[in-house]
Amino acid sequence: MKSTKAVIARNMRDLERVLGLSPADGAEIEVQTALCEKLIAIAHHRRMTHAQIAKAAGASRTRVTAILNRNLQGVSTDLLLRILGSLGYRARLVLTRAKPAA
Repeated sequence: MKSTKAVIARNMRDLERVLGLSPADGAEIEVQTALCEKLIAIAHHRRMTHAQIAKAAGASRTRVTAILNRNLQGVSTDLLLRILGSLGYRARLVLTRAKPAA
């Protein structure tokens, strides 16, 4: 039987390398993850149910539950922004120059 070796990605650059992602794909995951984490914090702070968030955003509860469980597969950045907007938040974009790969 073939053994497998565990790989640990400690940051987005490691994850890009391990998964063979392009820098653009890595940046997209990083933005979506940040938006998701903020949404989770807001939901927790406001003690909102998944159903309440879904109703405010005009999204399905199942979809909101997946997002709040950090399952972002098939979730677009604009959906995350729309959900945050429905809760009274706006995202602020800060661009930084990417460090070249080592």
